[in-house]
Amino acid sequence: MPETEPQPQAPRRPQSPVLAGVSMHDLLASCAAAAAVSTPPRAPEPETCHPVREHREAA
Repeated sequence: MPETEPQPQAPRRPQSPVLAGVSMHDLLASCAAAAAVSTPPRAPEPETCHPVREHREAA
């Protein structure tokens, strides 16, 4: 079986960027949702003890 010669190829043009079709609003919303889901909840703040002051009686 005879070997076929390689087909000459035209030089490749750089491809133009393809738009994903996602609006900026949707992109930002998805980023905010991902951050909210992946961020662990904050630790509760320790309660501080406030000394109880005695109230003065009104005159």
